[in-house]
Amino acid sequence: MIKEKIDQYREKIQKNQFLFEELVKRDFKARYSRTTIGMFWSILNPLLQLLIMRLVFTHFFGNNTPHYTTYLFSGMLVFNYFSESTSEGMTSLVSNAAIFTKINVPKYLFLFSKNAQSLINFLLILVVYFIFCLFDHVTFTWKFLLLIYPIILLVVFNIGTGLVLSAIYVFFRDMRYFWSIFTMLLTYVSAIFYQIDSFPDRIQKIFYINPIYLYIRYFRKIVISGEIPQLSYHLLMLAEAVLVFSLGAFMYRKYNMKFLYYV
Repeated sequence: MIKEKIDQYREKIQKNQFLFEELVKRDFKARYSRTTIGMFWSILNPLLQLLIMRLVFTHFFGNNTPHYTTYLFSGMLVFNYFSESTSEGMTSLVSNAAIFTKINVPKYLFLFSKNAQSLINFLLILVVYFIFCLFDHVTFTWKFLLLIYPIILLVVFNIGTGLVLSAIYVFFRDMRYFWSIFTMLLTYVSAIFYQIDSFPDRIQKIFYINPIYLYIRYFRKIVISGEIPQLSYHLLMLAEAVLVFSLGAFMYRKYNMKFLYYV
């Protein structure tokens, strides 16, 4: 049953491949239109954020943290990708209403195109991240290959979250403001610039409810500590990603026709 559904989605994507590619190109060009350095902003922006956070927090949180620059960058890398992907994806249906109200195309293609653009930016910054690891004297090992696992799950999780948000946003436009406040709160509860070791055990366990913290911690474990998280950790990440993606897919199937009347 699941295999048949996957095959159906694959056929639809292949059938609309040209449209998907054009949407990605359009979004990418629109993002950097009339800017002086264009796509380099996608790299420069997180580097400037890293510099500011490094200057602000290093004296308060970084004194006892090995490779604190890499520690900070790991958190920002994951969080910024999540924030950009979901925020852009949330408006993907409404901003493309003029297209799918006139042409019968899979509506999730618009969300996928936004996520493709965010993924490209993420991969560009990931290269810079590894360069920073070299300057921070981080030891590269074969375990770095395991980062493919959280990256794939993060893509799935972001798409699932985007599906949920974009469906809600069609009916409830205030969602944009709620999500902005939520992501700001998430910045402080994802341990981006501090460690959770000083908290009691019961408090530390609460952090594991936050999927973004799981991805950040996975990166830090592999890159900084050189340790592979336990199997239960892998399964928890997988379960949360699949759950959110399934919820998003369900909402798109349920409200597919209603979208046409509310956009």
